[in-house]
Amino acid sequence: MTEKPNVLMICVDHWPGLLMREAGNSFIETPTLDELFRSGVRFDQCYARTPTCIPARRSIMTGTAAKTHGDRIFNETLPLPEDIPTLAECFRSGGYQSFAVGKMHVYPQRDRAGFDDVLLNEEGRHHLGMGKDDYEIDLADKGYAGQEQTHGMGVNEYHCRPWHLPESLHPTNWTTRNMCHTIVRRDPTRPAFWYCSYTAPHPPVTPPTEYLDLYEKRGVDKPFSGSWSDYESLPQALKIHRHNKPSPGDDKTIERCRMGFYAQCTYIDHQIRLLIGTLREEGLLDNTIILFTSDHGDMLGNHNLWAKSTFFESSSKIPMILVDTAEYRFLSPGTVDSRLCGHEDILPTLLTMCGIDLPETVEGKSLTGEETRNHYYGEHYEDQRAQRMIRKGPWKLIYYPAGNRFHLFNLKSDPRELTDLSGSDEHQEVLEELSELLITELYGSDRDWITGGKLTGMPLENYPLPPNRGLSAQRGWRF
Repeated sequence: MTEKPNVLMICVDHWPGLLMREAGNSFIETPTLDELFRSGVRFDQCYARTPTCIPARRSIMTGTAAKTHGDRIFNETLPLPEDIPTLAECFRSGGYQSFAVGKMHVYPQRDRAGFDDVLLNEEGRHHLGMGKDDYEIDLADKGYAGQEQTHGMGVNEYHCRPWHLPESLHPTNWTTRNMCHTIVRRDPTRPAFWYCSYTAPHPPVTPPTEYLDLYEKRGVDKPFSGSWSDYESLPQALKIHRHNKPSPGDDKTIERCRMGFYAQCTYIDHQIRLLIGTLREEGLLDNTIILFTSDHGDMLGNHNLWAKSTFFESSSKIPMILVDTAEYRFLSPGTVDSRLCGHEDILPTLLTMCGIDLPETVEGKSLTGEETRNHYYGEHYEDQRAQRMIRKGPWKLIYYPAGNRFHLFNLKSDPRELTDLSGSDEHQEVLEELSELLITELYGSDRDWITGGKLTGMPLENYPLPPNRGLSAQRGWRF
């Protein structure tokens, strides 16, 4: 082949990196992702540098970290930087047509972020100024106006019930169908970059009935908890997190929530088969690069925590599978790459594979070469919720400035992070080394946490913990 390859990038929301059968979870059914891995490369040490939707997606779109793209606190009304070309703009500059379907999570919400066109599903975030997204418009055209959220499940909570409308109107189905339409309607004279962005498995947890039934028959694994995870022993940041993202209920309720979440993952997995089938039937599959990833993971009850924004493996480690064209110019199929990597590496990797020059702004590394990192740094929030992370070798250090607290884990011997080693005398040398490394990464107001070259953090302060009157941004009828 001599023509430039097409690119299909699939992004999901809240999918933990280890929640795939090929990654070691025997309870989840992910036949499509397993096959993609056998056809490509799975990066098993891939992290969200800032494990929340908006900052993570800004890294994906710009190839930069929060220090450059400007958000480490989840700023809903922060536009994309004007002086940094987006992934879509880079592809368009390289002669590509570029289209997106699904969730963008940018501001303003109709900002196309450099794409030629976007069909949008923004999960009903009307408070940011947009009346109806394309998914809502489509439902209205089909006679279901305002009913997309009338299942009653929360968009940030984990209670579960089956999808309440015809399956063809499920957001996952809608995204797949419209992405397939977009592929079929491409300009055949130019290569294409397609961005398929699913809103699931992010709550609401509302899989089609057949998929929930599947896991009620199969069963799911139970959450696990470390010896450090008793509430009274938690750092301030995690106490706030547990208040803001409480457990959905007792053990049976949690089991059903996890069943529903797994069901949403499997539904996406099966829908991806239709994307691949469309590429094959259009004669495009052999010359298309496929990348699968997530913006971040989800704790799913592990360590008695839910949702994202922490630096435990369930939240910050993400899946990433990359499949080369049939010529396999860059990658060997069926391999695992254990380099430390993250969202900012996606842009340079895809552009390199497509022969497009990298912008000067890029901070990530192309994963087509041999370059490696000594360590990987993560950051989230700036107030009493602030958390910072260093990954190096088998070690992970998590730092909580409020109260000057640490967690230290050896991920080789303790992949579930069950035992905190930060208080162990025999691990103080490692703690000191990683703390010094962390200090080199701090910038801005974070530098106030350093005294005499040592981390001293910030004093504990009262943080407002009001009752959850709005049910975590519960949606209603949309008249």
